Amino acid sequence: MKKLLVVLTAVVFGGQMYGQTYNTFEPSKTQFMLRGYGHTGFEYMDSGDETESTFLGSAFAPIFLYKHSDRLMFEAELEFVLESDELETGLEYADVMYVLNKNMTVRAGKFLLPFGTFMERLHPAWINRLPNAPLGYGHDGIAPSSGIGVELRGAFDLGGPKLNYSVYSTNGPRIKDGSEEPEEAGILEFENYEDTNLAKAYGGRLGLLPFPDSSTEIGFSAYSTSGTGEEDSEYEDIGAFLFALDFSFVKQISAIGGIVDVKSQFNNSNVDTATFIETHEDGDEEEYSFDNQSNSFYGQLSYRPTMSGNKFIKNLEFVARYSDFKAPEGAEWEEKSTQYAFGLNYWLSWRSVVKLSYQTTETEGGHDGDGLTNTDGLFVHWAIGF
Repeated sequence: MKKLLVVLTAVVFGGQMYGQTYNTFEPSKTQFMLRGYGHTGFEYMDSGDETESTFLGSAFAPIFLYKHSDRLMFEAELEFVLESDELETGLEYADVMYVLNKNMTVRAGKFLLPFGTFMERLHPAWINRLPNAPLGYGHDGIAPSSGIGVELRGAFDLGGPKLNYSVYSTNGPRIKDGSEEPEEAGILEFENYEDTNLAKAYGGRLGLLPFPDSSTEIGFSAYSTSGTGEEDSEYEDIGAFLFALDFSFVKQISAIGGIVDVKSQFNNSNVDTATFIETHEDGDEEEYSFDNQSNSFYGQLSYRPTMSGNKFIKNLEFVARYSDFKAPEGAEWEEKSTQYAFGLNYWLSWRSVVKLSYQTTETEGGHDGDGLTNTDGLFVHWAIGF
């Protein structure tokens, strides 16, 4: 490759100026790409006592990808969401990656945690087959979604079967002590920008694709920390251990003329028992504790008749999902919920989909009360990836 070298010389001595400046112009390996997704929709919710009907504010999530060299890269995702008459902004992730070799990559910053597969791989609106997440994810959910720290990940070809792995350390979660929100005492907050104690969280995931066509994947994830409370507080040594089991099967089956896609994940959270303070209406305070164990599960099945000779039919997709969530008995946020969701999707292209979905949810307890609540919802959703 040719190199253009420009040398400008000046000398300062006895009224004269001496100096050198070098400007080298070389072909660059840097690359920049803008990707992302957006979505909008309509929802109708009926819980018996209350009915809601609204168009949903648009959401825009640009993803910035920068390749500095064949080994060094940077990625970041921003989120802009219209919600509750406000524009909410957020940083989904932002991390630097360095490829050590073909089997190992290290990254540092804020990244999506490989706790199972839903939050890391499936939650974007144009990938998720239904308009919302299963029970147990999101606000008050038990599955961690992202963290700030460092991670080593990679994959190995076992001569047919394949193995992928991830190990990481992040700022540990923070336990809510009930001082600000008494009804949420005992819930873990995972997105801590600054750690409040010396304990870090350690976790990882191991995924096995046992067949040469990579149609099936089985995964196990773990996440643990020895302390969740602020330093020098009575909750400093309250530890937590979480694990997840996930399963995926995607394959085109000629006998049924299309692609079958199966996804499932089980999450379990076990937090050490702690003592919290409950304040009664008369001002009296009472100590209480509970066995802080929670779990959630979802199973999803979708079918797309891709082998049909009719263009309209081959772009349809039929989806069904079951999910449940169980929060600790004795907690202020004690809850047992089950949800059934059914959807009919139409794919305008491989990355743009219109979703029509119906879901029914039965909730016992939770933040809204101690009784049994049944909520039915109808959703129309349009998502596009770019």
